[in-house]
Amino acid sequence: MNERELYKQWIENATEDKEVAEELIKIKKDDEAVKDRFYRNLAFGTGGLRGVIGAGTNRMNIYTVRKASQGLADYLNEEFKRPSIAIAYDSRKNSRQFARAAAEVFAQNGIKVFQYETLMPTPMLSFAVRHLGCSAGIVVTASHNPAKYNGYKVYGPDGCQITLDAAEKITGYIERKDIFRDIHTGNFDTFLNEGKIRYIGQDTIDAYFDAVRSYSVFEDGGDIRIVYTPLNGTGLKPVLRILNETGFQTITVVPEQEEPDENFTTCPYPNPEEKAALQLGLELCAKTGADLLLGTDPDCDRVGAAVRQDGNYVLINGNQMGVLLFDFVCAMRKKYGTMPENPVAVKTIVTTEMAQSIADQYGVQLKNVLTGFKFIGEQIGLLEENGEADRYVFGFEESYGYLSGTHARDKDAVNAAMLICEMASYYRQQGKTLADRLNELYLEHGYFYDKLESFTFEGADGMLHMAELMKSLRIDSITELGGAKVVKVSDYLASVEKSERETQKIDLPKSDVMGYALAGGSSVVVRPSGTEPKIKVYYSLKCPNEENASKLYAAVSADIHKILGVG
Repeated sequence: MNERELYKQWIENATEDKEVAEELIKIKKDDEAVKDRFYRNLAFGTGGLRGVIGAGTNRMNIYTVRKASQGLADYLNEEFKRPSIAIAYDSRKNSRQFARAAAEVFAQNGIKVFQYETLMPTPMLSFAVRHLGCSAGIVVTASHNPAKYNGYKVYGPDGCQITLDAAEKITGYIERKDIFRDIHTGNFDTFLNEGKIRYIGQDTIDAYFDAVRSYSVFEDGGDIRIVYTPLNGTGLKPVLRILNETGFQTITVVPEQEEPDENFTTCPYPNPEEKAALQLGLELCAKTGADLLLGTDPDCDRVGAAVRQDGNYVLINGNQMGVLLFDFVCAMRKKYGTMPENPVAVKTIVTTEMAQSIADQYGVQLKNVLTGFKFIGEQIGLLEENGEADRYVFGFEESYGYLSGTHARDKDAVNAAMLICEMASYYRQQGKTLADRLNELYLEHGYFYDKLESFTFEGADGMLHMAELMKSLRIDSITELGGAKVVKVSDYLASVEKSERETQKIDLPKSDVMGYALAGGSSVVVRPSGTEPKIKVYYSLKCPNEENASKLYAAVSADIHKILGVG
C-alpha cells in the first residue's frame, strides 16, 4: 500500500488511542505529514524500535508497539518451549502505556510476563532477565533522546541486547503481520489477576543492589559532597540507594529534575553528555560547594560528571571517565588482591586508545568490539560460557557507558555512580581531584584528545541521504585529513582494512562503519547512528599536548565537514 492507502487504513482502524486518532484527522490534507508518517515502517534492529511518538507506521504508538511485540512473541514461541519475558519502562511519555500494551500481547500469546510495577532503569531489566531465567526482556525507553521520542529495547536470555541474527529473525516475524488484523492482545488487569502477568518482586530488586554493591572496590573512603540529577528519569531511587548503602550520605538532588517529567522541561535534550542538561546541577554545585556532580540519563544506564577544580567545575567526558575508572578499578583490585588471573577488559572501536596503554600497565587483555554496549555484554557472555566470567574487570564506551561487573549485560549508571564516588573519595584522601588524576594519567600514558561530532538528517529523505554519504566514503579515496596522511582505511561493512603494505580481514560482525588511521597515531571513525537519524564522527587524536590537539582537530574536522557536505 502507498502512504495514502495506509493512512486510510489507519483512519478506519486506529480508533483506540485518542491522541493518535486526533493526529490522523489533523494531518488529513497535509501530504508531506502523511508521507513522513507512512513512507516506511519504523525500523526494528538490534536496538529494537526508536522513533517519534505519534500516528503512523513510522511512529511510536500502541499499534507499532503491539506489532513489534507480536513478532517478538512469535519468535519466542518458536525458539523456546515455555517462554517468558521481563519488562521495564522509564519516565517518558507513554512508556507505561507501551509497556502494558506489550505485556498484553505477550500474555495473550502464552508467554509468561514479569513486569516492574514502577519505572526502573535499563540495567535493572538486564539483571532481571537473567535473575528470573527469562527468554527475553524489553525496556520501553528512548534513552537520552528529546521528549518527542520513545523506544523499545529488546534483550535476549543472556541479558544482552539481541544479536544481529535474532533481530533479523524477529524482523521477519514482524513484517509478516498486518498491524491491525494479526495482533493477539487482551486486558492487562485480567491477565494480572489470572497470574499470566506478574509484577517483579522486591527480592529481585534487592538482589540487583546486592550484586552492584559486591563490585565496590574502595570501602575506606570518607563522605564527599555530591550533587545529583536524575534528569527527570528513573535514576533517583536506585542511585540514592546504592550511594547511601556504600557510605555516601551528603547528597543534594537538583529539585527541578528530581521527579519524573515526560516533557523534560528543564533539559529538552536529557543527555548527560551535554553541558546544557547538567547546567542546573552545575549551578547547584556552585551554591553548595559540592565536590562532585553526577547526572544520569532517563533510563539510568549512562552517567555524566563534573568535579570542582580551582574554584570552578570541570566536566569529564565519557572517554576521560572511562580511563579514570578503568585505571581506578585495576589499581584497587591490585591493591586489595582481587585482580583475577588473566584479566579482561572490553571497549568499543570508537573509544579512546588510551585504554590500551592502561591495559598494558596492569597486564589486562583489552578486547575491541563494535559500537554498542551489547557487544561488550556478548564478550562477558562468552567468558561465562567458558567458566571464566570472573576474568572480566571492566567495560566502557565513549558515550558515558560503564560496567565493572557481570550482574548486568548492559551499561549501568547505578554501578558507575557508586564507583565514581568511591574514586573521588579515594583521591580526595590524597589531596587530589579527578581532574588532577586525569592529568597524571596523561603524563603517564600520553595526551589523547577524543571528540564526537553528530550531524542530523531529519525527514523521509534523511536516512537515504545518510546511506548515500556512507556509500561515497567507500568509493572515494581519502588520502589525507587535516594535513595528516591516512595510513590505513578500515571498512567494517566489507570486513577489511587496507594500508599501503597489506590488506587484512576484520574479525567483527559487518557494520556500516568507516575508520581512518592517521600518521602519528590519530584516528577518525564515521558511522551512522543505529537509533537516530544521525551520522557520527569520532576523533581520537594523539598529540604532545592539548594545544596541538586543538589545532589538529580544527584541521581534520574541517576536511570531514567538506567530505560530508555539512556546515
